[in-house]
Amino acid sequence: MSPDPEQAVFTDYDSFAEAYAAETESSLENAYYARPAVLNLAGDVTGRRILDVGCGAGPLLESLRDRGAVVTGIEPSAKMLALARKRLGDDTPLHQGGLGGAPLPYPDDAFDDAVACLVLHYLQDWQAPLAELRRVLVPGGRLIVAVNHPLIYKMLRPEGDYFAVEEWSDEFTFSGRTAVLTFWHRPLHTILTEFLTAGFRITAVSEPPPAPEAHDVFPDLVTSPSGSFLGFLFLVLEAA
Repeated sequence: MSPDPEQAVFTDYDSFAEAYAAETESSLENAYYARPAVLNLAGDVTGRRILDVGCGAGPLLESLRDRGAVVTGIEPSAKMLALARKRLGDDTPLHQGGLGGAPLPYPDDAFDDAVACLVLHYLQDWQAPLAELRRVLVPGGRLIVAVNHPLIYKMLRPEGDYFAVEEWSDEFTFSGRTAVLTFWHRPLHTILTEFLTAGFRITAVSEPPPAPEAHDVFPDLVTSPSGSFLGFLFLVLEAA
Protein backbone atom coordinates (compact mmCIF):
# COMPACT_ATOMS: atom_id res chain seq x y z
CA MET A 1 0.00 0.00 0.00
CA SER A 2 1.37 3.42 -0.92
CA PRO A 3 1.78 5.94 1.90
CA ASP A 4 -0.88 8.57 2.45
CA PRO A 5 0.32 11.70 0.57
CA GLU A 6 -0.20 14.03 3.52
CA GLN A 7 1.44 11.73 6.04
CA ALA A 8 4.40 11.16 3.71
CA VAL A 9 5.01 14.90 3.49
CA PHE A 10 4.39 15.74 7.11
CA THR A 11 6.47 12.83 8.43
CA ASP A 12 9.41 14.60 6.80
CA TYR A 13 8.72 17.62 8.98
CA ASP A 14 9.75 15.62 12.05
CA SER A 15 13.33 15.56 10.75
CA PHE A 16 13.62 19.35 10.54
CA ALA A 17 10.81 20.66 12.76
CA GLU A 18 12.99 22.92 14.91
CA ALA A 19 14.81 24.36 11.90
CA TYR A 20 11.54 25.00 10.10
CA ALA A 21 9.96 26.66 13.13
CA ALA A 22 13.01 28.88 13.67
CA GLU A 23 13.18 29.92 10.01
CA THR A 24 9.48 30.67 9.57
CA GLU A 25 9.23 32.59 12.84
CA SER A 26 10.61 35.68 11.10
CA SER A 27 10.74 34.85 7.38
CA LEU A 28 9.29 37.10 4.70
CA GLU A 29 6.91 34.46 3.36
CA ASN A 30 5.52 33.45 6.75
CA ALA A 31 5.95 36.20 9.33
CA TYR A 32 5.49 39.17 6.99
CA TYR A 33 3.16 37.72 4.38
CA ALA A 34 1.09 34.58 5.05
CA ARG A 35 0.30 35.10 8.74
CA PRO A 36 -0.52 38.83 8.49
CA ALA A 37 -2.73 38.13 5.46
CA VAL A 38 -4.69 35.43 7.30
CA LEU A 39 -5.09 37.61 10.39
CA ASN A 40 -6.29 40.50 8.26
CA LEU A 41 -8.89 38.31 6.55
CA ALA A 42 -9.99 36.90 9.92
CA GLY A 43 -10.70 40.37 11.28
CA ASP A 44 -12.22 40.60 14.76
CA VAL A 45 -12.07 37.08 16.20
CA THR A 46 -13.03 37.89 19.79
CA GLY A 47 -14.84 34.90 21.25
CA ARG A 48 -14.83 32.93 18.01
CA ARG A 49 -13.98 29.22 18.19
CA ILE A 50 -11.20 28.69 15.66
CA LEU A 51 -9.55 25.47 14.48
CA ASP A 52 -6.07 25.80 12.98
CA VAL A 53 -5.49 22.77 10.74
CA GLY A 54 -1.79 22.06 10.30
CA CYS A 55 -0.93 24.48 13.08
CA GLY A 56 2.79 23.68 13.00
CA ALA A 57 4.69 25.19 15.93
CA GLY A 58 1.70 27.44 16.72
CA PRO A 59 2.60 31.04 15.75
CA LEU A 60 -0.73 31.69 14.02
CA LEU A 61 -2.65 30.02 16.83
CA GLU A 62 -0.86 32.25 19.33
CA SER A 63 -1.75 35.38 17.36
CA LEU A 64 -5.40 34.37 17.09
CA ARG A 65 -5.52 33.60 20.79
CA ASP A 66 -3.95 36.96 21.61
CA ARG A 67 -6.75 38.59 19.60
CA GLY A 68 -9.39 36.94 21.76
CA ALA A 69 -10.22 33.76 19.83
CA VAL A 70 -10.89 30.42 21.51
CA VAL A 71 -8.35 28.32 19.63
CA THR A 72 -7.75 24.63 18.91
CA GLY A 73 -4.89 23.22 16.88
CA ILE A 74 -4.31 19.98 15.01
CA GLU A 75 -0.99 18.98 13.45
CA PRO A 76 0.28 15.72 11.88
CA SER A 77 3.95 16.12 12.84
CA ALA A 78 4.65 14.99 16.41
CA LYS A 79 7.72 17.20 16.73
CA MET A 80 5.95 20.27 15.39
CA LEU A 81 3.11 19.59 17.79
CA ALA A 82 5.56 19.39 20.70
CA LEU A 83 6.89 22.83 19.74
CA ALA A 84 3.33 24.15 19.65
CA ARG A 85 2.62 22.74 23.12
CA LYS A 86 5.78 24.38 24.44
CA ARG A 87 4.73 27.69 22.92
CA LEU A 88 1.06 27.68 23.83
CA GLY A 89 1.02 25.87 27.17
CA ASP A 90 -1.44 23.36 28.51
CA ASP A 91 -4.56 25.52 28.20
CA THR A 92 -4.73 25.33 24.39
CA PRO A 93 -6.25 22.09 23.03
CA LEU A 94 -3.80 20.51 20.58
CA HIS A 95 -4.22 17.19 18.79
CA GLN A 96 -2.08 15.10 16.50
CA GLY A 97 -3.75 14.46 13.16
CA GLY A 98 -4.53 16.02 9.84
CA LEU A 99 -6.72 16.06 6.76
CA GLY A 100 -5.30 13.13 4.82
CA GLY A 101 -6.61 10.15 6.73
CA ALA A 102 -9.03 9.70 9.62
CA PRO A 103 -11.90 12.13 10.25
CA LEU A 104 -11.12 15.16 12.37
CA PRO A 105 -11.61 14.35 16.09
CA TYR A 106 -14.30 17.00 16.60
CA PRO A 107 -18.11 16.92 16.58
CA ASP A 108 -20.27 18.57 13.95
CA ASP A 109 -20.62 22.37 14.18
CA ALA A 110 -17.75 22.62 16.66
CA PHE A 111 -16.08 25.78 15.28
CA ASP A 112 -17.00 29.22 14.03
CA ASP A 113 -13.89 29.39 11.84
CA ALA A 114 -11.24 27.05 10.51
CA VAL A 115 -7.85 28.06 9.14
CA ALA A 116 -5.90 25.98 6.62
CA CYS A 117 -2.78 28.04 6.07
CA LEU A 118 -0.33 26.42 3.62
CA VAL A 119 -1.82 22.96 4.13
CA LEU A 120 -4.15 21.97 1.29
CA HIS A 121 -1.47 22.18 -1.40
CA TYR A 122 0.17 19.11 0.14
CA LEU A 123 -2.91 16.99 -0.65
CA GLN A 124 -3.79 15.23 -3.88
CA ASP A 125 -7.43 14.73 -2.93
CA TRP A 126 -9.42 17.63 -1.51
CA GLN A 127 -12.90 16.09 -1.50
CA ALA A 128 -12.78 14.30 1.86
CA PRO A 129 -10.69 16.98 3.65
CA LEU A 130 -13.06 19.77 2.58
CA ALA A 131 -16.06 17.68 3.61
CA GLU A 132 -14.51 17.29 7.07
CA LEU A 133 -13.81 21.00 7.37
CA ARG A 134 -17.38 21.76 6.32
CA ARG A 135 -18.69 19.25 8.88
CA VAL A 136 -16.92 20.78 11.89
CA LEU A 137 -17.96 24.35 10.98
CA VAL A 138 -21.25 25.87 12.04
CA PRO A 139 -23.55 26.92 9.20
CA GLY A 140 -22.22 30.26 8.04
CA GLY A 141 -18.82 29.53 9.57
CA ARG A 142 -15.68 30.57 7.73
CA LEU A 143 -12.81 28.60 6.23
CA ILE A 144 -9.77 30.83 5.71
CA VAL A 145 -7.30 29.28 3.27
CA ALA A 146 -3.81 30.05 2.03
CA VAL A 147 -2.36 27.86 -0.73
CA ASN A 148 0.46 28.10 -3.24
CA HIS A 149 -0.60 30.52 -5.93
CA PRO A 150 -1.30 28.39 -9.03
CA LEU A 151 0.91 30.58 -11.22
CA ILE A 152 3.93 29.67 -9.08
CA TYR A 153 3.89 26.16 -10.54
CA LYS A 154 4.10 27.45 -14.10
CA MET A 155 6.85 29.89 -13.14
CA LEU A 156 8.96 27.20 -11.46
CA ARG A 157 7.99 24.32 -13.74
CA PRO A 158 7.41 25.80 -17.22
CA GLU A 159 7.33 22.29 -18.65
CA GLY A 160 4.38 21.38 -16.44
CA ASP A 161 0.73 21.41 -17.44
CA TYR A 162 -0.88 24.36 -15.66
CA PHE A 163 -4.37 23.01 -16.36
CA ALA A 164 -3.74 19.61 -14.75
CA VAL A 165 -3.55 18.49 -11.12
CA GLU A 166 0.13 17.59 -10.92
CA GLU A 167 2.60 16.62 -8.22
CA TRP A 168 5.83 18.57 -7.93
CA SER A 169 8.70 18.88 -5.47
CA ASP A 170 11.23 21.52 -4.59
CA GLU A 171 14.20 21.87 -2.26
CA PHE A 172 14.11 24.35 0.62
CA THR A 173 16.62 25.39 3.26
CA PHE A 174 15.36 26.11 6.77
CA SER A 175 17.90 27.47 9.24
CA GLY A 176 20.67 25.62 7.43
CA ARG A 177 18.69 22.36 7.06
CA THR A 178 17.79 21.22 3.54
CA ALA A 179 14.47 19.53 2.93
CA VAL A 180 12.48 18.46 -0.11
CA LEU A 181 8.77 19.29 0.06
CA THR A 182 6.17 17.83 -2.28
CA PHE A 183 3.06 19.70 -3.39
CA TRP A 184 0.04 19.21 -5.62
CA HIS A 185 -0.60 21.95 -8.15
CA ARG A 186 -4.17 22.87 -9.11
CA PRO A 187 -5.17 25.47 -11.68
CA LEU A 188 -7.27 28.35 -10.39
CA HIS A 189 -10.55 27.10 -11.83
CA THR A 190 -10.06 23.70 -10.15
CA ILE A 191 -9.27 25.31 -6.77
CA LEU A 192 -12.44 27.40 -6.87
CA THR A 193 -14.61 24.55 -8.14
CA GLU A 194 -13.40 22.24 -5.35
CA PHE A 195 -14.56 24.72 -2.71
CA LEU A 196 -17.92 25.33 -4.37
CA THR A 197 -18.54 21.60 -4.80
CA ALA A 198 -17.76 21.03 -1.11
CA GLY A 199 -20.53 23.41 -0.05
CA PHE A 200 -18.63 26.64 0.50
CA ARG A 201 -19.45 30.10 -0.80
CA ILE A 202 -16.44 32.18 -1.81
CA THR A 203 -16.60 35.53 -0.01
CA ALA A 204 -13.07 36.83 -0.56
CA VAL A 205 -10.13 36.14 -2.88
CA SER A 206 -6.93 37.96 -2.00
CA GLU A 207 -3.45 38.45 -3.47
CA PRO A 208 -2.20 40.81 -0.76
CA PRO A 209 1.06 42.70 -0.37
CA PRO A 210 3.33 41.76 2.54
CA ALA A 211 3.02 43.58 5.84
CA PRO A 212 4.23 47.21 5.59
CA GLU A 213 7.23 46.58 7.83
CA ALA A 214 8.52 43.96 5.36
CA HIS A 215 9.92 46.78 3.22
CA ASP A 216 12.28 47.74 6.03
CA VAL A 217 13.27 44.22 7.06
CA PHE A 218 13.70 42.86 3.50
CA PRO A 219 14.54 45.86 1.29
CA ASP A 220 16.06 43.71 -1.46
CA LEU A 221 13.25 41.16 -1.63
CA VAL A 222 10.19 43.37 -1.98
CA THR A 223 11.11 45.25 -5.14
CA SER A 224 8.04 45.46 -7.40
CA PRO A 225 6.46 48.91 -7.92
CA SER A 226 3.48 47.92 -5.78
CA GLY A 227 5.69 46.37 -3.09
CA SER A 228 3.98 43.02 -3.69
CA PHE A 229 5.16 39.63 -4.87
CA LEU A 230 3.44 36.50 -6.08
CA GLY A 231 3.46 33.68 -3.55
CA PHE A 232 0.20 32.46 -2.08
CA LEU A 233 -3.49 32.72 -2.87
CA PHE A 234 -5.79 33.58 0.06
CA LEU A 235 -9.51 32.88 0.24
CA VAL A 236 -12.33 33.25 2.72
CA LEU A 237 -15.10 30.68 2.30
CA GLU A 238 -18.45 30.52 4.05
CA ALA A 239 -19.99 27.18 4.96
CA ALA A 240 -23.36 27.08 3.20
